[in-house]
Formats: sequence, C-alpha cells, structure tokens
Amino acid sequence: MKAISYRAYGGPEVLEYGDVPDPKVGPDSVLVRVRAAAVNPVDWKCRAGYLDGALRTVFPVVPGWDVAGVVERAGPAVTEFQAGDEVIGYVREDFLSDGTFAEYVAAPVRTLARKPRNLSFEEAAGIPLAGLTAYQGLTRALKVRGGETVLVHAAAGGVGSMAVQIASHFGARVIGTASERNHDYLRGLGAEPVTYGEGLADRVRELAVGGVDAVFDSVGGDTLQASVDLLADGGRLASIADPEVLQLGGSYVFVRPDPADLAALTDLAELGVLTVNVDRTFPLAETAEAHRVGEENRTRGKIVVTVGG
Repeated sequence: MKAISYRAYGGPEVLEYGDVPDPKVGPDSVLVRVRAAAVNPVDWKCRAGYLDGALRTVFPVVPGWDVAGVVERAGPAVTEFQAGDEVIGYVREDFLSDGTFAEYVAAPVRTLARKPRNLSFEEAAGIPLAGLTAYQGLTRALKVRGGETVLVHAAAGGVGSMAVQIASHFGARVIGTASERNHDYLRGLGAEPVTYGEGLADRVRELAVGGVDAVFDSVGGDTLQASVDLLADGGRLASIADPEVLQLGGSYVFVRPDPADLAALTDLAELGVLTVNVDRTFPLAETAEAHRVGEENRTRGKIVVTVGG
C-alpha cells in the first residue's frame, strides 16, 4: 500500500511517500480503508524525536493517530463493526510504528467509534484526538458545570475550538484567547474572544471580574503561570501542554483512546453541537507540506490529509 513513513527523526524532509507492507489485522482489530487523517502537533513532535523518551519507536514509522474511513474487514473477535461501516478513530499504539497516514490502517476496536453521519470524512477526521482531548479535559480534569466561566487558551486551534463548543454545550460561559483575526470565528463557536499577548490578564479580568472557574490551557509556559492568578476561589486548572501544571495544583491531561468518549463526540456532532473547521487539506503524497504548515501554529481548526476518494 502507499503510505507516508520516516526512517529517522528529523524535520518534514524525512517524510517519504511510497510503498510499505500492508498492515496485519489482529483478532481485536479491523482493517480501515483510510479516507482522511488529521494532522496534530503530536505528529511532528514524534517525527522530530521529542517523545523518544516516552514512546518506543520501531522504524520505519508511518505517522498519524487520527482517522476517518471505512471498515474493509474485521478480526475474528470483533463484533462491534463489520465491513462497510464508516468509522472514526484515535488509533494510538503503545509504540510508534503503524499510523494513519496510509491507504489502510489496522485499528483496535478500543480506538474506534461510528463516524458522524452529517460530517464529511475530512471533517470527521478532525474529531478524534482534538475532540477527546477537549472532552476528557473538561469532563474529567476540570469537571465543568453549567453556569461556570471557563477560560480556553488558543481557542481557535484544533483542541481549543472543540473545548469552546463542548463547554458552551455544558452551559458554561466561555472566554477564548486568540489572535484578533479569529475573534469572529470564536464568537460563532460560542466564546467571548480576547486577544492573547501582553495585557491578557487585564483583558480577562474585565470580562470576569471575580475570576474564572476553570482554565483549559494548551499553551503552557508563561501563559499557564499567568492563568493561576485569574482563577476564582476554588477554581481549577488543567493543561495539555505543560506538566508544570501539577506543581501549580492543577491537572495534566494526556488524551487516551476511549470508545465511549469518542461515541459521545459522534453524538454531539450529529446533534449539531460539534463542528469541525477544516482549514486546509493536502493529498497523502503532500503530507510533508501539511506538517510544515501545521508547525507554523497559525491554523484555524484542523489540517487534514486526504486519501483516495
């Protein structure tokens, strides 16, 4: 099959398009014909070797954890899906080897859910990793409730835009940080936008005089440190970007595959609660360029790689 792979850590230039062996389908997995795969920051962090100390790497690596596609066949123990089913998945292995930037991927059923019927494959591919990260951060780490005020950093990005929509659906008031060019976009998602950068804390305080009940951080560093002073009494802090949040009394969130959570996101999409803005698409052979664009951190929503038709 055709796929993107890399044989050593490095920049986008190490990504190669060509033939790799077809995936083997275990008893608890299904073979998915990939229609679209979203690009996430973790993809280039893995490619650059930043996660080498945490994840075993088996070269050559086919990158990618997000997928939307069609089941070709199911393993002998699988009863959840059958050939022809349209699915989405956060197909993360316990090591780096066989990912989703390929014509086919073998996906354990624990990583999959039914694809939202009202979304295209390109839109649906943007849900799994970003949606699960936002959903698990808001429901498990922050336990956001209706009537609370939630500050979402980098709110126009893939995870941030999901967090805005989910928190708004829960009945929370959402303040989202973004560049001024994305303010109208955030208003459309249900957030009150504020510009990031110098003076951010003062701008947030003008909107939330008594402080915010929860902060969902995807930036880390100084932004995370400054967020502590924006919390109301009893406020909660969670970060997906900076483990130092633990030293500040908050929660560090690293997303996990969870079929129940993924199914909940499918339901939200079909209710019209959750939408995916596909910023740009690239064909599989141009995945290296998709990585380059993504690393600029100027994306509104998701970058998606398309496979076949």
